[in-house]
Amino acid sequence: MSSIILITGTSTGFGKLMTITLSGAGHTVIAGMRGITGKNAEVAKELSALPHVEVVELEITSEESIQKAVDQTLEKYGKIDVLINNAAVTGYGLLEAYSIEQVKNMFDVNFLSVLRTYQAVLPSMRQNKNGLIINITSGASGHTLPFMIPYLSSKFGVESITEGMQEELRDYGIENVSIQPGVYPTEMNNGSKSGINADKQEIIEEYGDAAAQKFNALGAGLFGKMSAFDMNPQVIADGVLKLVNMEKGTRPLRMPLDAIAEGTDIEFINARAEIKSRWLEKYS
Repeated sequence: MSSIILITGTSTGFGKLMTITLSGAGHTVIAGMRGITGKNAEVAKELSALPHVEVVELEITSEESIQKAVDQTLEKYGKIDVLINNAAVTGYGLLEAYSIEQVKNMFDVNFLSVLRTYQAVLPSMRQNKNGLIINITSGASGHTLPFMIPYLSSKFGVESITEGMQEELRDYGIENVSIQPGVYPTEMNNGSKSGINADKQEIIEEYGDAAAQKFNALGAGLFGKMSAFDMNPQVIADGVLKLVNMEKGTRPLRMPLDAIAEGTDIEFINARAEIKSRWLEKYS
């Protein structure tokens, strides 16, 4: 059955691949992105030429922009079956070297945007007693790494939204899933898309070469693994399609898609769920 699917951040990377993949499978895609008549006019035209795709202006840091895109979709199609929170930005650097303003910017894009989209789509989904919300988080969003603390904190926050809302929305037939990617060669990771990085240069200089060497070693390890495992972003788009097509009630809360982890991500998810279950028993 064809679904009406709203995706954020479709100008590049996972979002663009999701749009192409879901459209090719016969789903109607509302492809949200910024600057559809400006900097992203070319990709907007490219995606608009696909069957079942409508490109809409969507700025995820603006409640007004999100609500307008949702209202337009509901007016035209009468419902939104699936929301995919894909748009995000990465960032690197020492935590002490992040200004508070930079951390706020990170959370505005990666965390608050998800709250904005939830609040915009939930009234209609609750009325229909049906919906699926897919949040793209991170393979490391259940723990953290040095030099990526604000980014991974924002993604762990989205994991918390996914898990908590699964229970809050259960009576309304709305399912929540987080996809946990590993490191993939998208614009977020190849340097072509600017991130929200540590901006206190004087602090960075005080940490000196030792911190720089650790950061470079971490980066070399991550990107070396990405190359060694030939990480293909299409895996994420295919995972989204699989979730959309799954029978309601059979979808997992978390879907890790990270070949580099070699199954340790699944072990972590299962162990976490088992421990939480025992913890809840203690409080029941």
